[in-house]
Amino acid sequence: MPHSASAKKRHRQNLRNRERNRVVKSEIKSKIRKVLEAITAGDVPTAKEQFRGMAKSTDRAAASGTIHRNRAARIKSRISARVKNAEKGTVAVAKPAAKGRKATTKSKG
Repeated sequence: MPHSASAKKRHRQNLRNRERNRVVKSEIKSKIRKVLEAITAGDVPTAKEQFRGMAKSTDRAAASGTIHRNRAARIKSRISARVKNAEKGTVAVAKPAAKGRKATTKSKG
């Protein structure tokens, strides 16, 4: 626990800011999920509308320093590509990442 008055204040600020940042990050993740769900459902107009709100939220979070500006750009770029592909009619489904390394067998010879 902090002992000095300034350290106590800084601790209070850190707790308050951490909670604020968690709320913003959670909001961004929820909006990303809504866009992806709309794309999966094949509802392109809704996906475009959801994308606009998601882009605005990520830009705002980047401007306030909650997330890095490059991360915001990366998120927008990836989701935008998916929306454009959905417009064309090609929906790319993300393949689940493999957990751990695959076991390989070597034959001795």
